[in-house]
Amino acid sequence: MNTTKILILAIVVTLAGCSKKDKEYDATGTFEATEITVSAEQSGQLLRFNVDEGSQLMKNQQVGLIDTVQLALKALQLGATMQSIANQRPDVQTQIAVTRQQLIKAEQEQDRFAKLVKSGAANSKQLDDATSSVRVLKRQLAAQISSLSNNTRALNSQISATDIQKYQVLDQLMKCHIVSPINGTVLEKYTEPGEFATVGKPLFKIADIKHMFLRAYITSQQLGKVKIGQKVKVMADYGNQKRRTYEGTVTWISESSEFTPKTILTDDERADLVYAVKIAVVNDGYIKIGMYGEIKL
Repeated sequence: MNTTKILILAIVVTLAGCSKKDKEYDATGTFEATEITVSAEQSGQLLRFNVDEGSQLMKNQQVGLIDTVQLALKALQLGATMQSIANQRPDVQTQIAVTRQQLIKAEQEQDRFAKLVKSGAANSKQLDDATSSVRVLKRQLAAQISSLSNNTRALNSQISATDIQKYQVLDQLMKCHIVSPINGTVLEKYTEPGEFATVGKPLFKIADIKHMFLRAYITSQQLGKVKIGQKVKVMADYGNQKRRTYEGTVTWISESSEFTPKTILTDDERADLVYAVKIAVVNDGYIKIGMYGEIKL
């Protein structure tokens, strides 16, 4: 009887020891954040640049300014050019007023001669001359209207082209104002006020560390247990058995697998076949980029 009790106790101790050795997680990975490198969109001296590593920025917050003098002068020049072209547009009604008045008078003469010819007080030649005069004035009026309209359209096209150039300059002026693209924390600063910025030159790197992601890897056997939108337990590992636990949401599952070794895949090595997943986590300030993390499905 004592032997049986000892055997049962040994089995319990063994099982307890095995359970302690069981993993507390199903997958591991590292934490990452959405990082954006902000670059200069215009060339010129960096007149102002209020950015420091670790500073918190809001979306669309202006943090710097590139010299805008030349662009501002160009915008003023284009505005003056547009006004000059606009002043050249003809006043169609004023310029055709004389011809229109002549036509009205000629039509009145034509009517008068038509009545005289009908009553026998004038000959048909006088009526023909009056009719010809009306015809000529109508053609002259139509030619004037066409010419003035074409001239107006040409000038309007010039104004539109200049207006487009002005908007291009205004867009360039806006791009001289350096703004933060997201709410986030400045990770790195690459330049200083007074330096000359060129288009494409990196200025600073910012990341949204409030909303972090754990990129972990699961096996093909675990793949059937994971789906987009699933809630999982995420643990940030600080070493020495120190962890902080968070609620995470699966936001992405890789469509393709990765495996080791990359050239050989046998039945015994299929356990090495893994799929990358991303789990979104709201950071409370303790999670850092690159920190080791674990998930429990």
